[in-house]
Amino acid sequence: MILYEDNHLLIVNKLPGDLVQGDQTGDQTLVDLYKDYIKKKYNKPGNVYLHPVHRLDRPVGGCLILGRTSKATSRLTTAFREKKVRKIYYSLSDQSPPNREDRLTSYLMKDPKKNKSGIVGKSNPRARHSVLQYRLISSQEGLHLFRIEPVTGRSHQIRVQFQSIGCPIVGDLKYGGMKTEENRMIYLHCAQLEFVHPTQQTKMIISCLPHGGLYWKRFKEFMNSERSTS
Repeated sequence: MILYEDNHLLIVNKLPGDLVQGDQTGDQTLVDLYKDYIKKKYNKPGNVYLHPVHRLDRPVGGCLILGRTSKATSRLTTAFREKKVRKIYYSLSDQSPPNREDRLTSYLMKDPKKNKSGIVGKSNPRARHSVLQYRLISSQEGLHLFRIEPVTGRSHQIRVQFQSIGCPIVGDLKYGGMKTEENRMIYLHCAQLEFVHPTQQTKMIISCLPHGGLYWKRFKEFMNSERSTS
């Protein structure tokens, strides 16, 4: 689903399970899908430029920015790296947190062979400083809805840090989450991005609610309320 489009950016609501860029599975990617869309819509000859400017894990859904020009991609990639993009996520866990709101600081290291990250000591030379803030929004029928604002953007950061406080994300079996019947998705959603447009220099706020997911439906009212007050 397209959330915003101009000559420089294409922003979509990525569905859980969609692959952003190619991997060993050989499955079709969102980049290829939207390249075809641009090629047909604008009758473009030759190759179409389209590149993601940030990451969303395959089982995660939500706002995804794709750069339509190298200039836009470069500027927004830098903005993410310099922490100039505000990111807000929602997640569900079947475990209650030790605190209703908190700031989590950890040092993470990724094992690329296992495609898994873990918390390590600060002195580890491969450790990467990782910070997020969270707030418990609502609890319904044994599930808990969190609003999360990551300060850094490490691989699997939210998933690992929530596991560390005993609140693994629903569906995230890799990090100890509750099993569901919904394949290729976990209950983690990029709900909002705030940034400065790379060429127009105007403030952009892009938001979207989760698409699908039986458990999200319990919290739709609370997520809508959060969007209006963010």
